[in-house]
Amino acid sequence: MYKMGEAKLLPEPYEILELRDGASVTLKASGYVVGQMRIKPRYPGAPAEKVIGALRLQLPAGVKPVGPPFWDVTSQTLIAQLKPHLDDLVRSGREFRITAHGEAPRKRFTLELL
Repeated sequence: MYKMGEAKLLPEPYEILELRDGASVTLKASGYVVGQMRIKPRYPGAPAEKVIGALRLQLPAGVKPVGPPFWDVTSQTLIAQLKPHLDDLVRSGREFRITAHGEAPRKRFTLELL
């Protein structure tokens, strides 16, 4: 497990956590990896490729029904909210809920520890 600040490129595939306005997801984390991912932005005037910070939340079996057992968080404000709780969430197996508010690029998230 990497600690915050270490910036290694996360291996693909990427499973970016995307929630529409008002949507929530309840998760448990079995581990996490802090790193970077290389993306290809699609907005007008965007560079062909750029590297962004990311947090890979590793999930216990059964938490995510389809795809690899992890979610990649790219919202820097959500990563900042999760950061102080990550070690405890992994150690305790405590559930947490992430809720999206608004639309990109101004989308923000709330974190609720359950």
